[in-house]
Amino acid sequence: MKRKIGHLTILVHDYDEAIAFYTEKAGFALLADNAFGEGMRWVAVAPSADSDTAIVFVQADTEEKRQRVGSQAADHVFLVVETDDCYRDYEQMKARGVTFHGEPSEVPWGVEVVFEDLYGNRLDLLQPREF
Repeated sequence: MKRKIGHLTILVHDYDEAIAFYTEKAGFALLADNAFGEGMRWVAVAPSADSDTAIVFVQADTEEKRQRVGSQAADHVFLVVETDDCYRDYEQMKARGVTFHGEPSEVPWGVEVVFEDLYGNRLDLLQPREF
């Protein structure tokens, strides 16, 4: 049996502003943006077009969902984005206005730095160490 995580969902206030942040500032690829009528859309982004796992945006359409936008993992890192060059991506994303919590640092598992999306969700930018 073969299984994998195909996509993760993240709550957003607005599809278009989330697309703009993830593609223009974080440098992600827009994989899908399909309208299904009545405001329903399937919007998926990923760190690169060939990524195995995507983030699918879910518009916060209830009060409970709206309260959770930006805090799906409280103040902890929500997702880890792996890269082949943390320093390069940090510089590019920072120049585009992405908010970081510190600078890339060497850790036993690689080089990492935490950044925020437009809603305050924390993501880890990680260049894994080869063991």
